[in-house]
Amino acid sequence: MTRLYNDPSDFADEMTDGFVAANQRWVRRVHGGVVRATRSTPGTVALVVGGGSGHYPAFGGLVGQGLAHGAALGNLFASPSWQQVRSVARSAHTGGGVLLSYGNYAGDVLNFDAAQAKLVAEGIETRTVRVTDDIASAPAAEAHKRRGIAGDLTVFKVAAAAAEAGWSLDEVVRVAETANARTRSVGVAFTGCSLPGADEPLFTVPEGRMAVGMGIHGEPGIGEVDVPTADGLAALLVESLLADAERPEGVEEARGQRVAVLLNGLGSVKYEELFVVYAKVDALLREAGVEIVEPEVGELVTSFDMAGASLTLFWLDDELESLWAAPADAPAYKKGSVDVAARADDAELEALVAAPVPPATAASREAAELVLAALEAVRATVEQHADELGRIDAVAGDGDHGIGMLRGVGAAVAAAREALQAGAGAGTLLDRAGDAWSDRAGGTSGALWGSALASLGAAVGDDEAPTRTSVVAGVGGATEAILEFGAVVGDKTMVDVLVPFDEALRAEVERGADLATAWARASGVALAAAAATADLLPRMGRARPHAEKSLGTPDAGATSLALITEAVGLVVASRQRA
Repeated sequence: MTRLYNDPSDFADEMTDGFVAANQRWVRRVHGGVVRATRSTPGTVALVVGGGSGHYPAFGGLVGQGLAHGAALGNLFASPSWQQVRSVARSAHTGGGVLLSYGNYAGDVLNFDAAQAKLVAEGIETRTVRVTDDIASAPAAEAHKRRGIAGDLTVFKVAAAAAEAGWSLDEVVRVAETANARTRSVGVAFTGCSLPGADEPLFTVPEGRMAVGMGIHGEPGIGEVDVPTADGLAALLVESLLADAERPEGVEEARGQRVAVLLNGLGSVKYEELFVVYAKVDALLREAGVEIVEPEVGELVTSFDMAGASLTLFWLDDELESLWAAPADAPAYKKGSVDVAARADDAELEALVAAPVPPATAASREAAELVLAALEAVRATVEQHADELGRIDAVAGDGDHGIGMLRGVGAAVAAAREALQAGAGAGTLLDRAGDAWSDRAGGTSGALWGSALASLGAAVGDDEAPTRTSVVAGVGGATEAILEFGAVVGDKTMVDVLVPFDEALRAEVERGADLATAWARASGVALAAAAATADLLPRMGRARPHAEKSLGTPDAGATSLALITEAVGLVVASRQRA
């Protein structure tokens, strides 16, 4: 379990503060993460990596000369928000464009893609390479759906070396994509991991058993076997990777190939144990005719206190080998010797200044008070159910839904209060609350709720008090915005509640019901729809590889949305009676 923390909700921020304080030679703090403390050559490509916190040395520990130019650091096991990614990228950019690279998880995809769109609109050429090395998370025929684990390092290292050498953005992207296509990983776990403040681990493994194919966010493995000897584990890992059905292009057989090998500890398996395993890994690969090039053994991508390990094979060619061997100097990764660059000027850090509050009518400002009351009711509901939301999320996911919702709604309430004090109307208040929710919560949930509140705010506006018609239009706009992220009814997501709620609310208003009555009836539909998700199998997100495990348990996102509709309905009803 995680023993040392203050307020669990502040853990990621406090961890980053300490990391920067301890590593000022390499990194400096910016909004959303860290960037190099040293100057980069003007006009070169900036590599920006990132993901959730809890995986050190990924991702901040990989920022430095010869490696990443910046890292966007999300909350625990949650992707950074698009605002964080954009901020880090703007701070790291030197005029040669930006490459965003990260593990292939739904929340990261949503937020990094949104950041890329913002950066491009601002005139910063930006590209993306997602890491998909985990062979256990999808079959070879669907390799593009695989998640990124310890193979992140091979892609980051190669791309960074190319950027350091002054290659163009197109060339850096090309070599990063090649590195990803030639990287394969698989992992195992003996115990689950625990988030700060949690009483129970995100998943458990029976005594004497080992989960195979687990994820780095606490996702359970896709199978279990008896715990083997160190040699037995080495054989399982090596044989799994050599047998992967989709060999990299140009690798028809292992014999005669050069391979960079990474044996990664996930948190509680210590270096001495890893060396025992690696001795057999080395022997087995050499027996298979593989030439091993500059192997790495240690903690590269962790998962808090998870007891586990992963093996990565990176199939090299001449170009990739030279980039893999190039020097690098970051807090947690060093290779060769670099010429230390001059320190960057702290005055260059980006200052994020909030835009002024636009004018609003008295009726809209009065309605903004009701919106704030509704958000406060949502926060109280989330606080009441956070532990249960985390529990059901952990059945097949990573168990962070309750924590993420708490962070998001807390930030939304704080932003809404500030906007109200500044004279904001209902539309602006909702927009700023959504922006704060997305920025603070990160992850898929943060992106979805940020989009939903912004869409509702756009429909309500600041010119008049919200009406039944404008609220229905706002809920419809929120539904459309969330559907654009790709989920459909039946995927076992919040969409399974949002769509029937939207349809029921619209139908009730069209029948002539007042807003309070229509909302209450639609909320009843939402609660029933959330319960019905227990009978569905997930087809999206981190729960997808463990679909059968979630059968009989409702979806956490669907459940939280239904509870929120109920809480908001009570506020609307009480205000209407008044």
